[in-house]
Amino acid sequence: MSVEDLLNSIKSGKLKGSEIIEYFKSRSNKLDEKLNAYISKCEIKTNDGPLSGMPFAVKDNMQVEGTKTTCASKILENYNSTYTATAVEKLLEKGAVVLGKTNLDEFAMGSSTEYSAFFSTKNPWDLERVPGGSSGGSAAAVAAGMVPFALGSDTGGSIRQPASFCGIVGYKPSYGLVSRYGLSAFASSMDQIGPLARSVRDAAFIASFIVGKDPKDATTVEKKMDFLGKIEDPIEGMKAAVPKEFVEGLNSNTKSVFEEAIKNLEKLGVKVEEVSIPSLKYAVAVYYIIAPAEASSNLSRYDGIRYGLRVEEDTIDGIYSKTRDEGFGKEVKRRIMLGTFTLSATYYDAYFDKAQRVRSMIKKEMDDILSSYDFILGPTTPDVAFKFGELSSPLDYYLQDIYTIPANLGGMPALSVPMGFISKMPIGLQIIGKRFDDAKVLRVARNYEKVRGEFPMPTGGDE
Repeated sequence: MSVEDLLNSIKSGKLKGSEIIEYFKSRSNKLDEKLNAYISKCEIKTNDGPLSGMPFAVKDNMQVEGTKTTCASKILENYNSTYTATAVEKLLEKGAVVLGKTNLDEFAMGSSTEYSAFFSTKNPWDLERVPGGSSGGSAAAVAAGMVPFALGSDTGGSIRQPASFCGIVGYKPSYGLVSRYGLSAFASSMDQIGPLARSVRDAAFIASFIVGKDPKDATTVEKKMDFLGKIEDPIEGMKAAVPKEFVEGLNSNTKSVFEEAIKNLEKLGVKVEEVSIPSLKYAVAVYYIIAPAEASSNLSRYDGIRYGLRVEEDTIDGIYSKTRDEGFGKEVKRRIMLGTFTLSATYYDAYFDKAQRVRSMIKKEMDDILSSYDFILGPTTPDVAFKFGELSSPLDYYLQDIYTIPANLGGMPALSVPMGFISKMPIGLQIIGKRFDDAKVLRVARNYEKVRGEFPMPTGGDE
């Protein structure tokens, strides 16, 4: 059942909030033995309100007082949250109940949840495959029906890519729409909190509670947004742009499912045209210069003195070095090394400064396209979820986010909605809009969802 259906059942007296919570706790306990979606389970409730009785899960890189916030890293393995992230707090104030903290790639750096320091989460559609990342635990929990919705964070596609792999909806709001206060920073200029849910309406409904200006996050903005008011309105007459850079080189299976999605949108009266955004070919390279640079700065706070793990040595430098060596995993170390290198005095102009200028170019070209079209359309991922250990090359691994990264570079809203199957595995359709055109993105996705038809739940882990 959707979040809205569950709440209506409570209002009509068919179900009690306590019964709903007990059902999802029981289902989580049963399925998590196979899926490993949670790092820790809990039951955090602070208020009654319109979301009373509604359980949800939180990616374990967000602070929730009364829980540990590990970021799936050994360096924070025993770190207790001392406050609650604003986005989570807003849901708790309305009566929602946190049932657990979900697994992720360490410090949200990864596309498979294989880089968690603790264990890998499995895809509910096929237990031999990854759920995507870095919000893989949140996506698997929602897809398997362990919670009605979850919060994730998206720096280069970490909500949308696992949503695509797990056959659910993942929505990354415009940068600045949701407070990042209480989210452990990875790349601050791109990090964004958003919902993962089973339907577009649920994603819009949850988003309506978490957006808004927060004095604790100077990057947030006050925007009046009605996510649900026009979500059912038709989209006839809208224009969609499909960058040829998104479809060149696409494998035949993904291309076939994507073409079917285009036909469904055309049935709704959308005019779909191919365009070119030449700078998109630089998006991955730009991201893997800027994001590690920001990460190397953000993660410098984990030094064995102020937070988490501390390994004793004779000198202060020795404590720093040994703590980070034992506390960070290989992918985090790789990105810190990359970031430190590109920020160094010798190479700053050659790499970081140049990447920032290309980022501006990518944003301008996307803005130019969105001034003539209502939205940009493409597959969320190049293919379906891969098997554990299948991608050993960092470059192949990084290319998993090739279609999702541009929206983060531009601060634009983007959403992945299930569009079909390839060899019984789901794959998503991505819709990108102009910054703060979030309501339109959700409206397009909702209309597509209706013409696509019912999307099934996975059976993996439930057998």
